[in-house]
Amino acid sequence: MAVIVQKYGGTSVGSLEKIRRIAEKIAKRHREGNQVAVVVSAMAGETDRLIRLARDLSERPDRRELDVLVSTGEQVTISLLAMALKDLGAPARSFLAHQICIFTDNAYTKARITRIETDRISRALESGEIAVVAGFQGITEEREITTLGRGGSDTSAVALAAVLKADVCEIYTDVDGVYTCDPNICNRARRLDRITYDEMLELASLGAKVLQTRAVEFAKKYRVPILVKSAFSDDGGTLTTTEDEDMEKEVVSGITYDRNEARVTVLGVQDRPGVAANIFKALADENINVDMIIQNTSTDGKSADLSFTVTKTDYERTMDIVRKKAPEFGARDVVGNTAIAKLSIVGVGMRSHAGVAARMFDALSQVGINITMISTSEIKISCVIDEKFLELGVRVLHEAFELDNAGGGIVEEN
Repeated sequence: MAVIVQKYGGTSVGSLEKIRRIAEKIAKRHREGNQVAVVVSAMAGETDRLIRLARDLSERPDRRELDVLVSTGEQVTISLLAMALKDLGAPARSFLAHQICIFTDNAYTKARITRIETDRISRALESGEIAVVAGFQGITEEREITTLGRGGSDTSAVALAAVLKADVCEIYTDVDGVYTCDPNICNRARRLDRITYDEMLELASLGAKVLQTRAVEFAKKYRVPILVKSAFSDDGGTLTTTEDEDMEKEVVSGITYDRNEARVTVLGVQDRPGVAANIFKALADENINVDMIIQNTSTDGKSADLSFTVTKTDYERTMDIVRKKAPEFGARDVVGNTAIAKLSIVGVGMRSHAGVAARMFDALSQVGINITMISTSEIKISCVIDEKFLELGVRVLHEAFELDNAGGGIVEEN
């Protein structure tokens, strides 16, 4: 008997017809003798609707109350799905986060799971019930309701799979796997059969919408295999798993991008120890994540320009915080730009192959795309470009690294 955790996103449960359809898939897996736990999101568009209600009422809604509001979307979905399963003769029980105790920290709207108590859900599974769990939500030790941020149901599912020691975590979405790039931009994009935890982590953190970053972090830490599949077809699928030698032959496995980027530049700050720490501590205190950072020192060594990127969602708050701090370190001005995007290439084979950056930059330069910021790791290269050139950049890099073929991106060893 296998333990299987499944997750269905908002588009998969977007209507009663779709809920009935996935109920049949779930019931079938259960009839095969498996213990099945299902994590679901709110119905498509419901979370956005609730957020709009809050913002129509309040310019800056209180975050605690916002979490209380948006967490209700999943309560609707789990109850409907449990009803649909019972109508099929499959025993099912719905659970909210507080009922099975998914504990998080106190960071409202961006909470992180700290622990999950498994007693109640384990009893349900062992008694033959399908556990239908609300994704995206948790509770603090003080029993305050929290949410995990966009895509948080992925994290809920993988974390649950980890504590239940599940054989696999199946993520069902509106695509049939992980592609070499966005098929909506490049019609030659190819679905990958397998991808490593590290590659998927980079792709997720750099803008790929298939899986949430924290979900992949959980999967890597606890070695939970993740199978990404379409909720509407039994074909395809991409398995996120451990690395092997064949995977290292491909220099680049995928190309991803993020339009949700904004750049903040602090002009003429004093070039002395502690200035950067001062700025970024103030942002961290507000739970604002900083991505790429570049500092350029003047020729006289007395001042510097400091640029960094944040999400567009955090842009206005970031500008307010940095402008208030600017007088403390003698900054001449604080300027921003929201018309940018981040374009990235990812592949474990980059560890052992030289010339990848040169190949990327040359391909972009050939079509007149200027790079304003660069960030690298062992298995990725990211650059900030003008947003209007983003789709062209994706297509150019996909062709440059020959990702349209199954053997594309492979460099023969000498």
